[in-house]
Formats: sequence, structure tokens, C-alpha cells
Amino acid sequence: MSRPAGPSAARRAPSWRLVWLLPAGLALLAGLDAGLLLLDLPAPVDATRLPVVHGMLLVLGFVGTLVALERATALGRWYGYAAPGLLGAGGVLLVATPVPLVVGKAVLVAGAAAFVLLYLPLWRRQHDAALLTQLLGAALGLGGAVIWLGQDAMTMVVPWLIGFLVLTIAAERVELARITMGPRAGARLLVHAWAVTAALVVGVVLPDAGAVLLGVALLALAGWLIVHDVARRTIRAAGVTRYMAACILAGYAWLVVAAVVLLFGEPDGAAYDAVAHAVFLGYVFSMIMAHATTILPAVLRIALPYRAAFWAPAALLQVALLVRLWLGDGLGVPAGRQAGGALGVAALLLFAGTALTSALLGPARRPARRSEPGSEPGSEPGSVRVGEGAR
Repeated sequence: MSRPAGPSAARRAPSWRLVWLLPAGLALLAGLDAGLLLLDLPAPVDATRLPVVHGMLLVLGFVGTLVALERATALGRWYGYAAPGLLGAGGVLLVATPVPLVVGKAVLVAGAAAFVLLYLPLWRRQHDAALLTQLLGAALGLGGAVIWLGQDAMTMVVPWLIGFLVLTIAAERVELARITMGPRAGARLLVHAWAVTAALVVGVVLPDAGAVLLGVALLALAGWLIVHDVARRTIRAAGVTRYMAACILAGYAWLVVAAVVLLFGEPDGAAYDAVAHAVFLGYVFSMIMAHATTILPAVLRIALPYRAAFWAPAALLQVALLVRLWLGDGLGVPAGRQAGGALGVAALLLFAGTALTSALLGPARRPARRSEPGSEPGSEPGSVRVGEGAR
């Protein structure tokens, strides 16, 4: 096991894994640009293909590449990096207009398949229910990529991508909070994971019933996580611990919102927009903001110290979602959806800028102090595990 990122991490040279951030970063920027185009807002690049690939750029091209990179780092074997490499390349090919769209789709399928295979040696190393949940989530991501390969519409694809990221992140949270959740947490999570998977399978033949079942499964999972996650207690702490807890709980709240909307049947129009953005922006990006300062240093060997400035993009993201889902989707005000979308783009760009600035400034100098064991994010089980194999 490697040690948590700390002062020594700041003295190490950045990892060569930084190269994987280039295609992931391009996918993020292109996906945000596409989001503005979909809202009929001015965007830096006006390419006709961008709106078609908006969702896949952000889910598989950006988040998928980062998650696969973290898992490849944990594996610590050269072949593990095929998954983030292919997912990143697939994201780039989606926006490379001279390249047929089907080529980018096929490379994403290959990357998603490599991601599933990446979990097999990890499973042989440690038979763990939380890891099996992540494997199941990766399989759902592959399913979504395969479905998209045969069509451009995202209606059937989005539920599978929801399953992919919800299960992957939930499993990470169980690993991080294993001590407080207890030894049976992984097995309980796996039950929720199979419920989500079953709902997706039903949805292939009965979309309305599948959506309702998915809503029930996500609501049960979110409720279980809210009750058992240590974030419910650490929200009363200070500094980075409180910041992480606030982002995590906000993510769970948005997952509940998406689940409730799904209870009314297969979403379309405003309901579809609400579900997609409550999960992918509210749940997923809130979790990314929560864990960036602990996971990225372990993977990239770059110190990313917490600063109070991180609260600004996190708060802006919540405001953006409230405006978009309440005014735009709920009340049907077009300007509300546009304003919420623009604020969401601003929140993600502000977070990226804040993280980059914090990394360049390096750790803030402060007098050494004693802390309770387990009170710092770097001492949580899982922030250590993330870096396994990272040498």
C-alpha cells in the first residue's frame, strides 16, 4: 500500500499519467461547449456534431477516462492503462469531424470493454463485494456504449450510463467509509447494485416499468448511503472534511431527485433533462469535487491542497442545478434552463481553474498540529487504496 498524499507527494515529480488528462480535458471542454449549443447559447466552437456527442463526451470521454485511470493506477500493471487510453482516444475521435462518428463510437466500446477486463485481475487480487459492484457498473457502461454504437439517440443509453456511474461512485464511497459502515456494507451495496441492473434489463423491453423500477432502486440506494455514510457526521467538522461532506451529501440529494422523477415513468422532455442533469451534474460532479483533493494526488503525484476557494464552484453548481431543474424543467421557463445550464458550465470551469491554481500554489504553510486518527481525508481507508500500485 502506498501512503496518503502529503508533503512528500509535493516533492515528487508529476506522474507520466498526466498525459491521460489531455484527452479527458478535451472531452470535458468539448462536452461543455456542446451543452451550450444544445441550450441555444453562444459557444466557442459551433460544430454540428458536438450536440450529438455531448453526453458521451462527458460521461465516457471525461469521467470514464478518469475512473479508468484511477483503477489502472490501483492495478499497477502496464496493460491496465489500455482502458483510459482507449476511452480518452474515443472521446477525441468523437469531436474529430473528418473521422466518421462510428469510429469514435467503436473506440469507446473498446475502451469500455477494456475497463471491464481491467477489473478481472483486481478481482483475483481481492474478492470484495464493493469491487464486484464496480465491475458490474463497468459492465453497464459497456452496455450503454454498445447500445449507442447502433444509434445516435441517447434515450435508451442514459439509464445504462446512470447505472455505470452511480454504482462506481457508490462502491468508492463504501470503500472509503468501510470502517464506519461495517464489514457487511459491501454485500448490502451489491444487493442494491443488482436491483439497479435488473431495472435496466426490464427497461430494454418495458421502458416505462424499467424507469419506475430504476427510480425505486436508486431511491433505496441513495437512502441507504445517506443513512450510513460518515459524511452525515463529518459535515459538523471544519475545513476540507466539512467541504467533502457537504459535496457528498449534495450529491446524494440530487440522486434522490432523479429517483423521484423516474418513479413517474420513462422520462421525456423536461423530466428527461431533470433526471440526466440531477445524476450527471448533481451526483457525479459533486462527488468529483468532493474527492479531487484526495484521489488526484495519489494518481498523478501532484499535490492538490484544499483551499476555502473550492467552496465557490461547489456552491455555484448547486445553484445552477436549482435554477435549471426548478425554473427550467419544473416551471417550464426556457430562460431558467439556459441560465442554469450556463451557470453549470461556469461552475465546472471555475472548479478546474481553482484546482489548477491550488496545484500551482502548492501546500499552504502552517504549523504542525495533532489531529485525531482518521479525521483527515488522506487517512480514510480508500484514499490509501487508491494509490495502490502507484509507484
